Amino acid sequence: MTEQEERWLKEVYRPHERQLTVRAVLSGMIIGAVMCLSNLYVFLKTGWSMGVTITACILAYAFFRVMKLARLARSELGQLENNAMGSVASAAGYMTGGGNMSAIPALLILTGYRPDPVPMFAWFALIAAMGVFVAIPIKRQLINVEQLAFPTGIATAETLKSLHSEGSSADKGDKAKLLGGAAIVGVLVAWLRDAKIPFALPHAFSLPLTIAGHALEKWTLSLEGSLILFGGGGLISFRTGWSMLLGGLVTYGVIAPWLFTNGMIATVSYRAIVTWTLWPGAAILVASGLLAFAFEWRNIARSFSAIFALVRGQKTEGDALDAIEAPQWWFVAGVTLLAPFVIAMMHFLFGVPLWAGVIAIPLGVLMGIVAARVTGETDVTPTKALGPLTQVMYGAMLPGNMTANVMSGNVTGGVGLHAADLLTDLKSGYLLGAKPRQQLFAQLFGVLAGAAAVVPAFNLLVPDASVLGTDQFPAPSIQVWAGVSKVMVGGLSGLSQSARIAAVIGVILGIVLALAERYATPKIKRFVPSPSGVGLAMVMPGYNAISFFAGALVAELVRRRKPAFAERTVIPVSSGFIAGESLMGILVAMLVAFGVLSK
Repeated sequence: MTEQEERWLKEVYRPHERQLTVRAVLSGMIIGAVMCLSNLYVFLKTGWSMGVTITACILAYAFFRVMKLARLARSELGQLENNAMGSVASAAGYMTGGGNMSAIPALLILTGYRPDPVPMFAWFALIAAMGVFVAIPIKRQLINVEQLAFPTGIATAETLKSLHSEGSSADKGDKAKLLGGAAIVGVLVAWLRDAKIPFALPHAFSLPLTIAGHALEKWTLSLEGSLILFGGGGLISFRTGWSMLLGGLVTYGVIAPWLFTNGMIATVSYRAIVTWTLWPGAAILVASGLLAFAFEWRNIARSFSAIFALVRGQKTEGDALDAIEAPQWWFVAGVTLLAPFVIAMMHFLFGVPLWAGVIAIPLGVLMGIVAARVTGETDVTPTKALGPLTQVMYGAMLPGNMTANVMSGNVTGGVGLHAADLLTDLKSGYLLGAKPRQQLFAQLFGVLAGAAAVVPAFNLLVPDASVLGTDQFPAPSIQVWAGVSKVMVGGLSGLSQSARIAAVIGVILGIVLALAERYATPKIKRFVPSPSGVGLAMVMPGYNAISFFAGALVAELVRRRKPAFAERTVIPVSSGFIAGESLMGILVAMLVAFGVLSK
């Protein structure tokens, strides 16, 4: 046990405080399932999965505070209870990430195949659970010894300290009220726009201007009648926001009209435009993601060292933390138990040869450990690089096998995301003095809740592939995943000459922007477009990019002029807009599906 660990055990660890209680698990599963539904709706619209943990902690705090005031609960949720609840909710809410909601829809687009609900639930749960176990052997090294930042974990811990601190509760109440009020506004917007009762809110607001003889709205250059993307903009950096605006204006104000006037697209619509702009956009995302991943070669090398140490049997045993930390053998037992099921499902569900499924397991473990370390250093889980990197490998191993190419990335992306997510939660627990074993159990409860929520919701919102790539669900990340698989399996020969040239230009631009992002001075970096922002803007409608920018601009202005006010308001209000509108959007979709409302 290191000196840092001894200090933590004496000064921070709180062994006698309640943590993984029944109410923490149940509330986390419910809130996490709801946040998962919200993230699914947002992901289908924007390609992004929004933060879950902090919003869930505020909601749980407010709920149990109200329950106590109403004398329906004996006490409010304790700090470590809320932290455990956050672990449950986080695992559930992020069930849309890691390739889950990219791979399965991409497979639906490319092949028309969709697994039945029960196998799909099992697939998502198994991949996520494996990610949880992969985090075990590296937890002490990354968090206890190296003290990696995991910035979201630090932010969660600070939020919990603020919510559960003694003294005035004005600020704590304000955050909950702001989140609830913003959610009500989001609910009203979605109801008026989608249900059209008592009147219809327009889906878009556009200026009466034209480009190449067509209204701006036809080019998707309008302001959307939605607060989801505005709220999302408040949660991203201003640099990403203006980069998305730049990418959107160039794509739909310059490139798309050029494509139309030169006969490269037959109609002016999002679906027609994105069939071409997908290729340079995906090239920017993949090239910049892989290069940024390569920049972390020191972290990757350290990850390999950790794996070799594990294989050689080097363990940290014989100290007081053994009874607190998850034992190393849990990792071996968990992966050994889950691996045969994952391999069998890859083979029988997706037609992946058994030998290729076997390779996916150590590859997933490796990618999970690498993803966890990169997340600890940067707060960005590199799933956009892990998925394509795996697809490249399987494209070489199984040329022409589209299904194997799509789903292999799901394995590594899913394992990487959930390993990194658990370690982020364990970072907040470490700062608060929580028991790591109980957080691991909490994460597994969340995995079950998220998988159970996301499968029926996805089947309801996406009855067939025709709804993907439309104005309702542009699904940009899904389009990219499907596009990369096409190239990995069929090569560039299936693309038009102009699209091939655009893809090459996209690769070059992605590399240049990633290099500038890495090596530019802080003053210059502010003016370097984000490759992720530009690339994603090329595969989402223009109004998405405009709304993201508007939200990022307002949040940035508030942060600069009133930083203390922004700290209290930006996250709750942005999260409330997203949660309220997305959940009402799902409710309206259910009412339409059941015939209560008409389309």
